[in-house]
Amino acid sequence: MEKNTLIVIAGPTASGKTAFSIELAKRLNTVIISADSRQFYKEMSIGTAAPTPEELLQVKHYFIHNISIKDKYDVADYEREVMALLDELFKSHDKVVLTGGSGLFIDAVCNGIDEMPDVDPEIRKKVEKLMQEGGINALSDKLQRIDPEYFTIVDRQNPRRLQRALEVCYQTGKTFTSFRSGNTAKRDFVIKKYALLWDRQQLIERIDKRVDIMMEQGLLEEAKTLYPMRQLNALNTVGYKELFSFFDGQCTLTEAVEQIKIHTRQYAKRQMTWLRRDNSYNWILPEDMDTVLKHFFFFN
Repeated sequence: MEKNTLIVIAGPTASGKTAFSIELAKRLNTVIISADSRQFYKEMSIGTAAPTPEELLQVKHYFIHNISIKDKYDVADYEREVMALLDELFKSHDKVVLTGGSGLFIDAVCNGIDEMPDVDPEIRKKVEKLMQEGGINALSDKLQRIDPEYFTIVDRQNPRRLQRALEVCYQTGKTFTSFRSGNTAKRDFVIKKYALLWDRQQLIERIDKRVDIMMEQGLLEEAKTLYPMRQLNALNTVGYKELFSFFDGQCTLTEAVEQIKIHTRQYAKRQMTWLRRDNSYNWILPEDMDTVLKHFFFFN
């Protein structure tokens, strides 16, 4: 049996990664590392579908509510911290589960991070000005024109990702994609990757239902408490920015909720695009727990 294995459970939003990973970790007597960049923030629970207190009690989780929305934190910080954590975890566990919907963060742990050029402060100011004057749509439109390949997979609801890509493009005159070498860093553990597969219509229904449940659980109230800090990048994300528009009187609450559903579906589509470009994933149905377990146990 293979030792020191990182088991990645990925999939689009609302695909059931949390429940699947908890059951898998319980069966393997191990722990879970979150790779959902929105669930890092302790002020955001309902809108990020973070594991509930009851779920957190079932299996030890890492990188859930570990930082504040006011903290500066990026994928390089995450890779460094996860690699250090894995060194410790593998001393007492021969398998660890990594799960989440942030493909960039999963890739950082599995493959390492490409070296990116330093950006001149004036260029950073130029991109920041574009964001301030035109909002996230201006960033998105600009990136689509100058790097359409990266545009297809980037989280277009994440302004910092868009800004970073544009900064590199302006600094070098090359696309951000050209710096994504695809070279894999050497890891001293085995990596097994699985992605949860859903019928498209079923996934849409799950997304819509989950948004309705979030509203019942108090997403509106959670967004109200965060509204005074809406300028923070962490809050320029699906589930919050739509409700901020409602607070601003730009739409009705019904319209805001419908926009959350639409934007979440769009995000799920981009997540699928990101995952499908990686041939190392084994696609499984949500009920196929044994498909994963058979790789780690011998069945008669």
